[in-house]
Amino acid sequence: MVRKIKKIYQGRQTVDGAGVSLNRIFSNSQVPEFDPFLLLDAFGSDDRSKYIKGFPWHPHRGIETITYLMEGSVEHGDSMGNKGVIHSGDVQWMTAGSGIIHQEMPKGDKNDRMFGFQLWANLPASHKMMQPRYRDIKSADIPEVAMNDGVKIKIISGSVNGIKGPVQDIITDPEYLDISIPANTSYLHKTKIAHTCFAFLFEGAALFSDNDSKLVNAGAAVLFEEGDEINISTKDKSARFLLISGKPIGEPVAWYGPIVMNTKEELELAFKEYEEGTFVKHK
Repeated sequence: MVRKIKKIYQGRQTVDGAGVSLNRIFSNSQVPEFDPFLLLDAFGSDDRSKYIKGFPWHPHRGIETITYLMEGSVEHGDSMGNKGVIHSGDVQWMTAGSGIIHQEMPKGDKNDRMFGFQLWANLPASHKMMQPRYRDIKSADIPEVAMNDGVKIKIISGSVNGIKGPVQDIITDPEYLDISIPANTSYLHKTKIAHTCFAFLFEGAALFSDNDSKLVNAGAAVLFEEGDEINISTKDKSARFLLISGKPIGEPVAWYGPIVMNTKEELELAFKEYEEGTFVKHK
């Protein structure tokens, strides 16, 4: 059954961190429509003043943050002593779990260009307080599958034609794909029927679903209804988009700032621990 379009989101311009301009595609006002996903930001500019102040030290608990960089670089550090830099094409998949304090500082490329995405994925109550972990994935380690008619798929998580992405063993069973489709081409992608599934188009234009003739342009996200496949086609423009899906959690969400728990009491405890210096539980 081909998934129909449930809703199209255009996002809104906002500022976060210490002054980073970004397009917030969806966030807490869309809970639980995107369950298990909480937030998607697209950030990009060739004006350093719109990103250079970055995201200084701040806490996270109860979620995973996934950063996929298209252009530029981001320096990061955390309370576990990790330090590093991700560059164009790299991914950082951070499981905050019981609590982590980190910073992310965009640097741009030689032309001051910065472009990428950050996705937040929720954790179920059973894993909210799990041990934090990082997965830094280099672009060279992300497999790209060439399909028929010039369709190309980069597999960050999930599998296509038996080829698995490098990010595995995630509790919400996510699929995170970067798909490129040439002009005047159709592609049918299989999905897990009960998983929440959405696409974010960041280049070109495309049609999603046999029953919807509306052309979706770059900058929009498409949330799909249930089904086991998605039909994507292009006309005179090529298209490139993220296709993301995951198993819904179906639990209450208590969310304030960078911390997402199940109850107000758990939220209050997290911020109390942060103020008292007992927030970080990992060794």
